[in-house]
Amino acid sequence: MTYSLLMADTLAMAEKIGSLETALVDYAFSLNTVWVLIAAALVFFMQAGFALVEAGFTRSKNTTNILFKNLMDFVIGTIAFWFIGFGLMFGTNNGFIGSFDFFSTGTYRTDMPDFAFLIFQTVFAATAATIVSGAMAERTKFNAYLIYSAVISLVIYPISGHWAWGGGWLSQLSTPFHDFAGSSVVHMVGGSAAFVGALILGPRIGKYGKNGEVKAIPGHSLTLATLGVFVLWIGWFGFNPGSQLAAAGVANATAISLIFVTTNIAAAGGALATMIFIWLKYKKPTLSMTLNGALAGLVAVTAGCDAFSPGGALIVGILAGVLVVLAVEFFDRIVKIDDPVGAISVHGICGAFGTLMVGFFSTSQGVFYGHGFTLLKSQAIGVVSIAAWAIGASAILFLGLKYLNGLRVEKRIEEEGLDIYEHGESAYNS
Repeated sequence: MTYSLLMADTLAMAEKIGSLETALVDYAFSLNTVWVLIAAALVFFMQAGFALVEAGFTRSKNTTNILFKNLMDFVIGTIAFWFIGFGLMFGTNNGFIGSFDFFSTGTYRTDMPDFAFLIFQTVFAATAATIVSGAMAERTKFNAYLIYSAVISLVIYPISGHWAWGGGWLSQLSTPFHDFAGSSVVHMVGGSAAFVGALILGPRIGKYGKNGEVKAIPGHSLTLATLGVFVLWIGWFGFNPGSQLAAAGVANATAISLIFVTTNIAAAGGALATMIFIWLKYKKPTLSMTLNGALAGLVAVTAGCDAFSPGGALIVGILAGVLVVLAVEFFDRIVKIDDPVGAISVHGICGAFGTLMVGFFSTSQGVFYGHGFTLLKSQAIGVVSIAAWAIGASAILFLGLKYLNGLRVEKRIEEEGLDIYEHGESAYNS
């Protein structure tokens, strides 16, 4: 009788333990899902930040056009990425390209619903596409913009994204390429496409004189631009910590907390370094360039935000804050590429720089922590290959648009403003 009762108690206890384990697994699943969805909402909010920055840094006569493009790249990118892009990025195939999973019906995750993973990756794809619009602002046909925005989300971003994040060849190197949240996968791809687009499109009327002298074309609202940078800074707390893709457990909570700190410190370091550098060089601190300094720090830290110490993140941010000034001046004065918002320098150059810095400042594999050059080599391979793909594919895209559809608006439209001619409405009415 005593033995039977003991067995019954043991079985009851085992059932309770089993139920508790199941409940804990369900709880972790739910917590991870909620965290990823919150992070996705924060990254989506970055679309508003980009819209405000680009509108503020350009002239009032083109504000409707800028805002409309930022709306539509998310609209089109959402559908394009769901239809084909997501499968090309995360489907399994040969290491160079994913699979054609039309309408994203496959199974990709066991720790959260596939729909949660899909929406998180969708907002990332939209970010890569929207970077391009700023560099090509004030002179691009609206219908051409819709086409190249779709192609970036359909093909260009997903294929190189597969190499790093979808199980592709960069993640299979002996020392895997490390880009935690997308300094190269997202930002450098967008910046590379922006470089090609702005190069093929040509500068705005009046940007360069007959002898090549640079003429400033100030944006119409530093208020909008500043608000946009604050919005982007907030959104980056979804972009980087959200890329942990989990929140349950001590390890995930610790990782997310570190990423919040490194992200914030790098942004602050970038802004401070740019302000001081500009102040020393031109005798006056300028808000417009300092705003780009904050963004430069954010872009640069994104690849290694999980692997940097706070001190390392500060150094990376400071270096990016100086680099962005030099890059803007280089493209503006030497190469003569007209980039109204500095997207090529902020996202392209600082994205590549931040990815390489992982090879130096990663606390577990970096050169400065006594771990040799193996990770740095992988980082360099990743930067070169992703940039080459983005530049080559974008060249085909933009040259095709130029000769088949036309890429640039007519001279009269550019001079009088795209808002009325392209959309029949102005952002500011008296």
